Amino acid sequence: MPDARTPVRVAINDDYELVVAGVAALLTPYADRIEVVELDSDEPTVSDVDIVLYDTFGQDQGEDIDIESLTVAGSPKVVIYSWNLQPELVDGALSSGAAGYLWKGMPTADMVDALEQVHAGQTVTPPAAARPDPAVGAWPGKEFGLSGREAEVVALITQGLTNQEIADKVYLSINSVKTYIRTAYRKIDVRRRSQAVAWGLNHGFAPDHSRMLDPQHRHPAR
Repeated sequence: MPDARTPVRVAINDDYELVVAGVAALLTPYADRIEVVELDSDEPTVSDVDIVLYDTFGQDQGEDIDIESLTVAGSPKVVIYSWNLQPELVDGALSSGAAGYLWKGMPTADMVDALEQVHAGQTVTPPAAARPDPAVGAWPGKEFGLSGREAEVVALITQGLTNQEIADKVYLSINSVKTYIRTAYRKIDVRRRSQAVAWGLNHGFAPDHSRMLDPQHRHPAR
């Protein structure tokens, strides 16, 4: 395990600022062990960190994750953080170069342990009994009562994906996608896809483009 006096340096990556900030907030009480030095939305990591923690909300899954595109500095390990725990997604992510696969719903203390284990050279994956917890973290639309899954579907609708494309991207059945769409539409008070897209664009569901660096650390020039 890493020395307790030397925190694991982590960058958090996702296309949504709110999602990235939500994951960072989970780790804040453990700053003596996990040092979050960069937050990236639709940007590759530029800091020389130990781990890039990639949140899959509204993003590519499994073997479709482009591990190499997530960083332009150093050789950090990439760890996936996801609600989607299907074995084929876990195996696909690992075969694409991910060093670990963490599940939303694991206690934050366990998440910190897992990041330290990955940093020490171990591979951490979800146990058979792991279950995702849609209450973990933050996501666009949470304040409107959208569950994490409903929000992810709305995000993908806002990106212009069809129902089948959404099902393929997040590895849900087409009927499950339709169910999430129906329940989400009721909560945001829309009836048609065009209305959902307009609502999403006005409520933070368009992917962000930003980078936040810890000013206390030096970063390589771009």
